[in-house]
Amino acid sequence: MDYTLREMMTIVAAREIRNEDIVFCGTGISMLAAMAAKNINAPHCVMFFETGAIDARLDEIPLAVADSRVMYHTAANGGLLEAFATMQNRITGGLVVGILGAAQIDRFGNLNSTVIGDYFNPKTRFSGSGGGCDVASFVSKSIIFMQHEKRKFVTQLDYMTSPGHLEGPGARRKAGLPEGGPSLVVTNMAVMRFDEETKEMYLAGYYPGIKPEAILEKMAFSVDISRAQEVNPPSCEELKILREKCDPQRLIL
Repeated sequence: MDYTLREMMTIVAAREIRNEDIVFCGTGISMLAAMAAKNINAPHCVMFFETGAIDARLDEIPLAVADSRVMYHTAANGGLLEAFATMQNRITGGLVVGILGAAQIDRFGNLNSTVIGDYFNPKTRFSGSGGGCDVASFVSKSIIFMQHEKRKFVTQLDYMTSPGHLEGPGARRKAGLPEGGPSLVVTNMAVMRFDEETKEMYLAGYYPGIKPEAILEKMAFSVDISRAQEVNPPSCEELKILREKCDPQRLIL
């Protein structure tokens, strides 16, 4: 069965979403993963966007969160205020799953999407936080998409844009943040999770044909690989829905 690594990443993230989840979607693969979950394994999950669209019926994949298609057959259309209030609400906030990406990540899941190099004289400057810091700070769990490269899995971030588990156990509470933080990192090689006690990243799964040792070579820090298992590849049904229902024009895939 042929599938691309991008399809693998999308399906792996989609499997993590449950029926009761409220999914905060960004642009690109994160939106596609939420659509895949809605059409495959979590039909009752609710998608919402920072532009204020809540529970849209996405018959076509939008090109961005500001695309008018995110407001098709919604339960409600609000704005930034409603979107970010949903994340911080005591009732709904505990059910929200955020999907993020970044330029750098460290062993505790802290993210950098601001600069590479010195902040005042950077080698590269990115678009910055957007809503990333708010999502990482307030939602109950987040899924992070990363390309698996040593320059991205770093021992020290050049800049912390969005908090993960900060310095480890108890650090979020000490900083005044609610419990939560990243739960899953999905890359083009593997799936990483975070230890309940230490809050450090570990290798939870590797894709078929990829060895754990090869994954470690692409990281600037070492992680525990003793719990790693091979990840099940996308099924024929999952691929069919992803390709024909979610992204038939392959705009994201």
